[in-house]
Amino acid sequence: MCKISIPKVSAFVLAAAVALATTACAEKSTSKSANRPVAAQSAPLSPRGEERIQRETRHELVMLPYYGVFDNLAYRVNGSTVELYGQVTRPTLKSDSENVVKKIEGVDRVVNNIEVLPTSPDDDRIRIAEYRAIYGQTSLNRYSLQAVPPIHIIAKNGHVTLEGVVATEGDKNIAGIQANSVSGVFSVTNNLRVER
Repeated sequence: MCKISIPKVSAFVLAAAVALATTACAEKSTSKSANRPVAAQSAPLSPRGEERIQRETRHELVMLPYYGVFDNLAYRVNGSTVELYGQVTRPTLKSDSENVVKKIEGVDRVVNNIEVLPTSPDDDRIRIAEYRAIYGQTSLNRYSLQAVPPIHIIAKNGHVTLEGVVATEGDKNIAGIQANSVSGVFSVTNNLRVER
């Protein structure tokens, strides 16, 4: 509370003095509140809370309408912060991913590091050829029956990366061999993980 001392003066001067004193008082209280420490951010999440956010993040990303075999979405949960990364063929998929994750209860911040792949007719041709080579292979075609096939084919400037999960080491190796059989591909990186 500010104390305002008013000397004996005319009514006009008195009104001006009161106005100045009130303004100075308001500025002083504003500067004090600006220097006050900000209340701590939300309390850290329990391991159970992080697991729930991970499950819901995965669910929301997989349910995106345009998420497909030529996109790779990944995430990392650190407390109430979710980091998104990977590669997508559509810019809208990048923004949609961030928007659905922001709505998850308990998520305070989303860091969107998803890369939008450049538009390229050559890469489009490679994607289709890779899809046919991998999912057309007899021992791998069972993976194509899933809603979102688990072997993701990322083509960028003629270089191919395989991401996702397969059941066996043999399936991983076959997918790599099939990906290398496509003409016009400069390199293939096989990042497939084997389910344990």
